Amino acid sequence: MKNSGILILMFFIQLVNAQNVYLTKVEKTNDNADKFLYKINEEIKEAEYLGEVEVQGFSKDDALTFSLIYKKAKEIGANTIALKPFENIDGSPQEFNPSNYRLSLYYLPKEKLVSQTGRLYLFASADKDQKISINKKDHTLSPRSYLRINTIPGELYTVSTKKLLGSTVKLQPKQGNANQYFQVSSLKVRSDDSGVGGLNLKSGDIIGLEKSFAEFLSLIYSEIK
Repeated sequence: MKNSGILILMFFIQLVNAQNVYLTKVEKTNDNADKFLYKINEEIKEAEYLGEVEVQGFSKDDALTFSLIYKKAKEIGANTIALKPFENIDGSPQEFNPSNYRLSLYYLPKEKLVSQTGRLYLFASADKDQKISINKKDHTLSPRSYLRINTIPGELYTVSTKKLLGSTVKLQPKQGNANQYFQVSSLKVRSDDSGVGGLNLKSGDIIGLEKSFAEFLSLIYSEIK
C-alpha cells in the first residue's frame, strides 16, 4: 500500500509538471523546405502570418520544448517566430510566464532576414546560477537569463567557467562574423538526431548552440542588462 501511495503521488507530480505544445491557430500554410526557425522583430511587417503555437506547463528541458515547437511550426511551413504576449484586461501585455506563453508563426524569405553579426550570446542553464569570467571580469548568470556582448573584430575573448575542472573557450571574431551562441552548463542538453534545434559543439560545460535554438532561448530567457 505504501508503494502504491508513492506511485500515485509521483503520477500527480508528473501531471502537474507536464508540458504540452499546441498549434492553436492556423491562418494559412506555406510549402517550403527551410530547416531554420529564427526569431524576427522589425521584419514582422514583411513576414507572412501563418498561425500560432501555445506552450502550456513548465519544463526545464528547453531543448525538448523547442523541438516540439519546431515540429508544430514546420507542419504549416513556418520559418520564423515571435513572442505574442497575453494581454491584461486593459490591453497591456502581461509579464512573460514560462509556464504558459504563445508564439506567432511566420514565413519570411531568408534574404529578407536582418543580418545578425558581431554579437556573443552566453546563456545560463535553466535551474541554477552560473559563474563565468569574460576576459577576467566575473559575471553571474541567474537561471533562465543571458548576456549579449557586442564584440570588437580582432579582439580576443576568453570565456571561462572558473571551475577547477571547468572549461575555457577563446574567441576572436572577424568583421562580419555571424553571431555566436553558447550555454554555460554542467548539464547535458538534449538534441534530436538531425541536429536541428540541438547542439553542434561541446567543450566541457560551455556548449555551443545552434542558432535556431539559441534565438528561441533569447525569447523565453531574460537579458542581463
